[in-house]
Amino acid sequence: MFERISETRTLVTIYVDGRPVHARQGDTVAAALMSLKSPQVYRLSQVNGRPRAPYCMIGHCHECLVEIEGQANQQGCLVEVADGMRIRRQLGRAEVEI
Repeated sequence: MFERISETRTLVTIYVDGRPVHARQGDTVAAALMSLKSPQVYRLSQVNGRPRAPYCMIGHCHECLVEIEGQANQQGCLVEVADGMRIRRQLGRAEVEI
């Protein structure tokens, strides 16, 4: 659905579920993951297991939750990618320390 316009921003390498992928410096994690053709599932709902994806892209809806650098439930739309960043999709109930 989304296509990038021509630009010259620097590419960085991030790791999504252990797989190296390229993202543009300045992109948010949510934008970088949405630009991937695969995997199609962004995350799964903790409540009913249904596929979810970013919705508002401004931090209100919490549909963009991912694990970033070992920290679960991070809002991907509010975090810029960084070279070498490790991201895991949340495909089930996240383990959260209390």
